[in-house]
Order: sequence, then structure tokens, then C-alpha cells
Amino acid sequence: MLTLYPAIDLKDGAVVRLRRGEMADATVYGEDPAAQALAWQAAGCAWLHVVDLNGAFAGRPVNGAAVAAILAAVRLPVQVGGGLRSLTDIERWLAAGVTRVILGSAAVKNPDLVREAARAFPARVAVGIDARDGMVATEGWAETSALKAEELARRFEQDGVVAIIYTDIARDGMLAGVNIAATLALADAVRTPVIASGGIGGADDLGALRDAAGDRLEGVIVGRALYDGRLGAREALEILARSEGS
Repeated sequence: MLTLYPAIDLKDGAVVRLRRGEMADATVYGEDPAAQALAWQAAGCAWLHVVDLNGAFAGRPVNGAAVAAILAAVRLPVQVGGGLRSLTDIERWLAAGVTRVILGSAAVKNPDLVREAARAFPARVAVGIDARDGMVATEGWAETSALKAEELARRFEQDGVVAIIYTDIARDGMLAGVNIAATLALADAVRTPVIASGGIGGADDLGALRDAAGDRLEGVIVGRALYDGRLGAREALEILARSEGS
């Protein structure tokens, strides 16, 4: 069964959703991230996915107070990404109660940091691979590298990375469905568990991903569809719990 990861994206301390990663195209959904985290916990979610959007662009954690408030409010495991570029920052968040950190730009620009962190903190380091037309983007998606998503994923196969979070930037926040083909191609290319992200627009999209994925994916991150009311958290959990075609 796919794990549901409701997304809490943080910009200037507020809960927002972007379209295609554009900071100028942000919709604010709430000023209290901790309250939002509690709502997802009350709905029965088993994990939270938190991204420091300001940090992703700044190259250092920025929304620390909001993340700390979330950690203090809920009992759920929390994965956090955005702006983590040093072992010190990683260690600080893990010590504060984050269950696992997500390294994105660092995976491209400083792969040794990923390997060092994965060795130092077993099962607590994930890699975020955000792709534009199959090529990895970095720095809050502001830059596109010459590296293919599958190539980057394979680099960390032996290093103890606990998961790969794959986002098709063109689908993110657009409610047009996950890029299932690209996501499953990545999952089939590596042994590391893959979490799908970007594009879930409602119940049909989630059911289609569930049916196509089988046991090939670990989970799915859902954001705008939950915030816009196109999909309820309890409804999403029920969909993921059903077998194919039921």
C-alpha cells in the first residue's frame, strides 16, 4: 500500500503551494503550519512531508521556526527538505526531531555530503530528484543540470539512502496527474524505494497511480488537491488502501 505524504510547503512562515516551482506563483493556504500539521494527523495520515521553500532558494534553512512548531505539535514522523547543504544543518534537524531529511541540490552539487550523511545517519537521509524534461533541476528548481534523473538516482544505490522523492516539475501544483511513466521508470531502474510527487489532482489521479504502481512505489506526496478540497485526506487514505479495481 502506498503511503500518503500530505505536503506542507513553507514560504515566509506560511503554508503555500506553488505552480511548477515558481515562487512568484504561490497560493497561501494558512498562516499556522503547526495547525495544518495537526489537521493531517487528525485525518489519520502516517507521515508529513515538509519543504522549506525559502531555504531551497537561499541554500540554508530559513523557515526553522515553522518547522520547529510542526515538530512540537505532532507525533507523526516528519521528513523535511529545502536548503540543507551541510552536515551541521542535517544533524541539527535530525536532533530536533525530524525523522528524515531530504537532500536535493546537494545530491547534484555535493554528492559526498549525501554519502557522508547517509553513513552517519542510517535510514534517515532521502534524496529529492526534481526533474524538468527528465533532467535534474536544482536551487529551488531555478537551475537545470545536464544530469538525467535515473543517472542521479543510481549514484546513491550503495550509500544507504532510504528513499528517492521524484517530482516532475511540469506537473507540480498543476493538478494534471502524476507523470506515472517517468516515475515508474525511475522506480524500476533502482532498488531504493521511490516516492511519487507532483500532479495529483483528485481521486481519479490517485487511483490511477495506485493501480499502475502496484508495489513498485513506496508512497505519494499530495499537496494542492488536498488544500483545494478536490481530495480529502481521509478519502485519499481510503483510495490507497483499496486493491486495484475495487
